[in-house]
Amino acid sequence: MSGTVFGAFYDVVRRIPAGSVSTYGQVARLAGMPRSARLVGYAMASCQDPTVPCHRVVDRFGGTKAAFDTFAPGTQRALLEAEGVAFRLDGTVDLEQCLWTPES
Repeated sequence: MSGTVFGAFYDVVRRIPAGSVSTYGQVARLAGMPRSARLVGYAMASCQDPTVPCHRVVDRFGGTKAAFDTFAPGTQRALLEAEGVAFRLDGTVDLEQCLWTPES
């Protein structure tokens, strides 16, 4: 079952354009499972599919996660900055500026 659920999350994440981010909760809601933000985190951390831009998913405060720092500390931030994602002084993503708003 988790493969199917994870697949629904991956489908949503593939839609996030470069330069934008989504939150775990937003991905869960868009996949039709609004109370599954933690499960989205598990899906992103275990994803081995390079077509899924997992680095574009952050926590509800715009925080990055060490699970994405596969090469070195700060990997997720570096990937996001390379796409033009803005960060606040506290090190979190500026969600007001960069949160993805999908078209219905």
